[in-house]
Order: sequence, then C-alpha cells, then structure tokens
Amino acid sequence: MSAEELRQARAYLLRVAEPPAPALVAFVGELGPVAAAARVRRGDCPAEVLKVTEARRGFDLVAQDFARAAEIGARLVVPEDDEWPAWPLLALDLAARRGVTEAVPPLALWVAGEVALGSAADRAVAIVGARAATDYGEHHAAEFAYGLASRGVPVFSGAAYGIDGAAHRGALAAEGVTVAVLGCALDAGYPAGHAGMLSRIVRSGGAIVSEYPPGTPPARHRFLVRNRLIAALTEGTLVVEAGRRSGARNTASTAGAIGKVVMALPGPVSSGMSVGCHELIRDAKATLVSTVDQVLETVGLFGIAEGTASSRPKRRTDRLGPEALRAFEALVLRADRSDAEIAAESGLPLRRVRALLPALEIDGFAVRGESGWRRRKESA
Repeated sequence: MSAEELRQARAYLLRVAEPPAPALVAFVGELGPVAAAARVRRGDCPAEVLKVTEARRGFDLVAQDFARAAEIGARLVVPEDDEWPAWPLLALDLAARRGVTEAVPPLALWVAGEVALGSAADRAVAIVGARAATDYGEHHAAEFAYGLASRGVPVFSGAAYGIDGAAHRGALAAEGVTVAVLGCALDAGYPAGHAGMLSRIVRSGGAIVSEYPPGTPPARHRFLVRNRLIAALTEGTLVVEAGRRSGARNTASTAGAIGKVVMALPGPVSSGMSVGCHELIRDAKATLVSTVDQVLETVGLFGIAEGTASSRPKRRTDRLGPEALRAFEALVLRADRSDAEIAAESGLPLRRVRALLPALEIDGFAVRGESGWRRRKESA
C-alpha cells in the first residue's frame, strides 16, 4: 500500500469516530489503517467499533478534507511520517496498558505550520491555566513562556483566553516556538479573539494542531479530550492558575496519569484562581515551581537551566538537545551529506535524523543543499 492510501485511510477514520475512540484505535492497531477503514466502510467490524462509527461511517469526505486543508495551509501528519512525535506519544500507549482509560493515542493529527511536529514536541513544556485569569496569572504565564522559549524550549498550550493566550504571546515575544493544540478544527476560527494570534503562531515558526477534521466546531467535551494531547506531547505541564474544577486541572491530572511531570505555580492564598494549584501542591500531585530554572530542572532539562551566570550557554549549540547536537556535529561545512551518511556518523536512527534536520535548518544550524545537508557557516 502507498503512503497516500495510508494517509487517506487515517483521514477517513478521524472523521467517522469522535476521538478518542479507543476501540477504533485498537482495531486500527490490529489490522492497519487501510484494512480497518475498508471494514468500517462496510460495517464489517467488532460491535464496539461499529458502535462508535455507525453514525458517521458514510461520511467519506476525505477529498474535501484534504482540499480544505490545502486552502488553509495545513497537512495531515500520520504515525507513518518521519515527523510523527512517536516518543512523546508513547506515554499514552504505556498508560493505556496500565489501565488509564483516557490514554488513547490519536489516529493522526491535522497540523498547520512549517515546523516538524516531532521537533516541536522535543523537550517541550506545556503551560496551562484558567480562562478567567488574573493579572498575576497572565503576567507569570507570559514570563515563564518567554523564559522557556528564549532558551529554545517549545511552549505548548490550548489557545484559550487567559493563561493559554498569555503563554503563547510570551513565547512569540521571545521569537521561540509555540504550538496551540485545539479542541476543534483548524479552520473553526475559535476562539475568535485569538484568530490573529493563531495566524502569527504559524507565521513565526510554530504550529496549530488538532485531531478534528476540517469543519468540526468547538465543544466542551472536545476540549477535555484535547487536553490529553497537550499533556502527552510535552515533557511536563505547568499549571499557572486553576480553580478547584477546571480544564487546567484536567490536563494536570491526565499528565500525572500518563507519567508526565506536573508543576504548579503558587499564588495568593486569597485568590480563587490559585485554589487548584494549591491543592495540586498540597496533595503532592504537582511540584511547586517559581522560576524558569526550576521548571527546566523539574522536567529534566538540566543542560539549559541557567542557574548562575557562569553556567549560561557560551555557544549557540549549547541550547541543542543531545540528539540534535549529534546530528549537527555530523554535518560538515564544505560538502553536502545525505540523510543516511548523517545517520551513520551520528549513530541516530534515520527517521530521527530526518526529523531533526529541518529543525536544525529552521534554527539556523543547517543548510539543505542539492545533494544533502551541510553545516551553516555562522554556526560552525
């Protein structure tokens, strides 16, 4: 089967069942996407799969979905692609085996933005919180995002008003990578007040991501389902402000359930918007953090925590992760090297090399030539 057949099958399956659809995901894992899609179309599938697909299995809008995606500059990223964030999403598979019911990996993801999704998810941190945020919360969300992004750490959030929007804006101000994971289609224009910000995210080297096909409107249950992706695609989740019951608490709970790091920022004891953070800390479900360095240390990114002035990076390459640095060091200045040669030199898997090279190009470390890749002169 061709790559295009795989992509079309996954596009069809994304539309015919409301995520997370664990029975359908398991069915696809057993048969493969092409065979699974064919059997779903015929209604020839197990009862649990039929139950979640029978209302929409006649909605074969694959051609329209790809046409609409092309109009808005989006693409469908599937697990068979090199840019698929397989390592971060592995946490969902492992948690599912432990019986965590909400831990269901996506069948595919619609993405707008030039950055490779796997590269964007490498060493990323999520910043989430209340929509009805206080000035305190928005200020610190922006400051944390700015500090992380300025050190090369991608910032993920959900593009909502309040803390999410402040986090995205802080990362944009640092000219860093930020990714918005939506609870609706990429073309839904939601939230309306953040349409300009979402466009800027894409133009600035970030991405907007959704597992919902074009035309899918926002809904409360979709935001809760979306939260598992924010948690899974990042190294850890920082809750800046949250009420006792909130979507941010849901994201934090999911992150903890799938084995990811959860952090919380303390706030004024009189603030209802910090009650959720204080409860997470008190119940030992989150680590208290108050600085960017503490966030980096908590998620295990010790190499880029500043600590003291003497430990700050002195070379541009100091901000590269271990694998990115190995790929970079396999490049040479005066000759192009193929993907396979770089993989052999660095000792990294070929798929991983192909995901890292475009990110190195975006960050100004590599140049794509006629016959391969070479090191950019300024980064030598």
